[in-house]
Amino acid sequence: MFNDQFYHELLRKYIIVFGNLFNNIYINRKNAAGQVQQTIKVPLNYGPRDKALSLLDQKPDFVPQNAITLPRMSFEQISMNYAPQRKLTTVGKRYQVTGTDASRMKYTYNPVPYDINMALSIMVKNADDGAQILEQILPYFTPEFTVSIKPVADMDMVQDIPIVLQGVTTEDTYEGNYEQRRALIHTLDFIVKGNFYGPVRN
Repeated sequence: MFNDQFYHELLRKYIIVFGNLFNNIYINRKNAAGQVQQTIKVPLNYGPRDKALSLLDQKPDFVPQNAITLPRMSFEQISMNYAPQRKLTTVGKRYQVTGTDASRMKYTYNPVPYDINMALSIMVKNADDGAQILEQILPYFTPEFTVSIKPVADMDMVQDIPIVLQGVTTEDTYEGNYEQRRALIHTLDFIVKGNFYGPVRN
């Protein structure tokens, strides 16, 4: 049954598309007169937020070229769930003519829908940095933002992928004495409404 080797890189595509939404976010630092003194591009990486925060806790003075500093953002895939409400008929096919011969076609069956749960963590030292980042994200999700991808390289089709913002939670990790590092963490929970395609046949 599972003897057709194929790989459309769909999960990888969904993760890359999701990350690309948030890789050009900047914050401004102003002086008392309200003039912009510094503009910072917020770094973004794939991986759990706890990994970035633990390095800061262990080595607070660690400042190499690629130092982990705040503010920064990280995102990760949390889980995947089958989405029966988006299921199409199993035996339905999508066709495409091969070359100039209309009698030769390649096809793939309807995709299997999955909801991919993603979490975006915004880690900042002060509330204003977090507010600036959130205000550059929230207006675009009402509550979803749709992107288009080419899911299967062998088929000339484009698919719209809704990315739905489920909610935002805020956590203040400051505990203990005054020497301990403080981080405000805003976590945005998303659902990427993806589809997974089977092999392409002629």
